[in-house]
Amino acid sequence: MISIQSLRKTFRSRGTVQTVLDDVTFDVRRGETLIIMGGSGCGKSTLLNCLIGEYRVDSGSIHYHTKDSPAPVNIVGLAEAPMNEIRKRFGILFQSGALFNSMTLAENVALPLHEHSVVDPSIIDIVVTLKLQQVHMLPHRDKLPSQLSGGQKKRAGLARATVLDPEILFYDEPSAGLDPVTSAAIDELIMDLSKKLNVTSVVVTHEMDSAFRIADRMVMLERGRVLKIGDRAEFEQLRDTPPDRLKTREEKLMNQFLNGHTEGPLTDAQGMSDYEKLLVAGEE
Repeated sequence: MISIQSLRKTFRSRGTVQTVLDDVTFDVRRGETLIIMGGSGCGKSTLLNCLIGEYRVDSGSIHYHTKDSPAPVNIVGLAEAPMNEIRKRFGILFQSGALFNSMTLAENVALPLHEHSVVDPSIIDIVVTLKLQQVHMLPHRDKLPSQLSGGQKKRAGLARATVLDPEILFYDEPSAGLDPVTSAAIDELIMDLSKKLNVTSVVVTHEMDSAFRIADRMVMLERGRVLKIGDRAEFEQLRDTPPDRLKTREEKLMNQFLNGHTEGPLTDAQGMSDYEKLLVAGEE
């Protein structure tokens, strides 16, 4: 569905160049749920912004193979008009829900149909009703975002993300700011929609409980590089292996992250670069 090859992204800050993504290469298979994870500052949010065409990359390629295109389309360097056509094939659930505060829930969900389709208004109302039913939010259709809880805003954002029947859904920290019960409910909704809508899902998260619930495959980033990509079972085995049985620094680092341990390569100050020290100190 998506093929990322040798992706590199840098930012300039105070006269210096900071490499945020370095030679990132992996594929997203059609119909799967792929988790992109890693510690703060590892580059996962930057990667998401590159995948949706928000950031221009320094080098590499991002090929989309949608049902409308006979051949894969490289979005790197693509003009805005054809990029917008690609964007119509995917939906995004933003971390905050990103609802328009002046619109009701139904109006928020209907907005993509008004902007990007020629559907009759009577049909739009039917589609909105169906999408709200899918996320169990139909009774709240006339409420404003300010009247919704955090979990309800996520559900509303998901209804809007699916209203154009996308082939791909991107999720930016879908469990952030939610209590464990609500987070689990959102995870179940993600899995349910993936099956019913037959979409490909790419989820950026650092919530491990959520990641292991919904993942088919997982990508682990560290300092802008792909540390490992594999099936969920491979990461489960790595998580459950005692650290003293792991041989490489990379395996021990992933084990520490997956288990949330306070000791290990991620927090060991010995040999850390200046950039890593800033991350640990909260000065990213």
